[in-house]
Amino acid sequence: MSESYADSGTESYASRAAALDATDELAKLRAQFVLDDTVYLDGNSLGALPRSVPGRIEDVVRRQWGSLRIRSWDESGWWTAPERIGDRIAPLVGAAPGQIVVGDSTSVNVFKAVVGAVRLAGGDEGGGEGEGGGARGEARDEILVDATTFPTDGYIAASAARLTGCTLRPVAPDEVPDALSGRTAAVLLNHVDYRTGRLHDLPSLTAAIHEAGAVSVWDLCHSAGALPVGLDEHGVDLAVGCTYKYLNGGPGSPAYLYVRRDHQPRFDSPLPGWNSHADPFGMTPDHVPADGALRGRVGTPDILSMLALEAALEVWDDVSIEAVRTKSLALTDFFLECVEAYVPAGAVESVTPADHGERGSQVALRCADAGEVMRRLIAQGVIGDFREPDILRFGFTPLYVGFADVERAAGVLGGLF
Repeated sequence: MSESYADSGTESYASRAAALDATDELAKLRAQFVLDDTVYLDGNSLGALPRSVPGRIEDVVRRQWGSLRIRSWDESGWWTAPERIGDRIAPLVGAAPGQIVVGDSTSVNVFKAVVGAVRLAGGDEGGGEGEGGGARGEARDEILVDATTFPTDGYIAASAARLTGCTLRPVAPDEVPDALSGRTAAVLLNHVDYRTGRLHDLPSLTAAIHEAGAVSVWDLCHSAGALPVGLDEHGVDLAVGCTYKYLNGGPGSPAYLYVRRDHQPRFDSPLPGWNSHADPFGMTPDHVPADGALRGRVGTPDILSMLALEAALEVWDDVSIEAVRTKSLALTDFFLECVEAYVPAGAVESVTPADHGERGSQVALRCADAGEVMRRLIAQGVIGDFREPDILRFGFTPLYVGFADVERAAGVLGGLF
């Protein structure tokens, strides 16, 4: 457990939780969310509602849409929202401004990124050398994909492979360095495994991908807003992520696409639209891509959900992602300790790594009849989720989850066995 959240001695777990909550520098943020007396540990699926959102949406609907109507594209900043909100997300994932555009779903952005990565590597239709100078004449005709990925990423990668004439090769993240070759065009990996909460080594894997001359694509859905990512620091090429989990943007809120600045002039999106045109209102038959991150845009932005996201991100004002990570690790440490104390031996098994360097912001517990156990937990006011075949999944959002929540959740779980 991190020093600022150190073990407070021999008190009961409830007393320790109260003491930890009393000294938690992020505890005041809980008041900025709409919460009740349930223990909400499902923010890795859908974040809680920030209190700033309803009023903002009412203004968007009644004034911006209702009164200003078409004028709001200029007067209310609708047209520039995808880049403006992208710049608001950028510091949370370690990116400088001008490299993230918000819009479309995660799935659509994965497709843009993977096909774009193959084209950057020179692998589309058996093209030439990759970024790192692969063997001359050797086709970069292979896409590696995380074999443990969320299913949609695999589906999209397979479609991208068919489109670009590449072979798709699923591999476990820790096997990527040995699987890379001069044929590798692009590698799609999840930063955090959605089932187990395992945090993969983005810096070393990105470095290995570059050493092989390939292009990296990272899915940040389960890490952005929960831990430092360091996109610029580690030279990540392309990245995507959703905004409805730890960023609390709301159900179906738009995703985002990161294109590293030096790649932007050559980023060739497979979905060029009028919004990504250098002259979007010129309505010319030929597509001339815009400069910068705007190349990742496609069609008309989904303004209602996008501006809800913008309001939700206000909770991050003056919040350090490093402080969030410190608390995340402390919460998950404390939960695991409470589970060990409260749950009968052998009833559950943690499949989330104990090592902080390999842990995201969730804990996954394996147990018999996990679906029924989760239903009973929810009925008693502890909200997590179930993943087939036997995983209880608990997500810890440090902005609004406290240590008393953690202790209560473990206690309720223990009472079910």
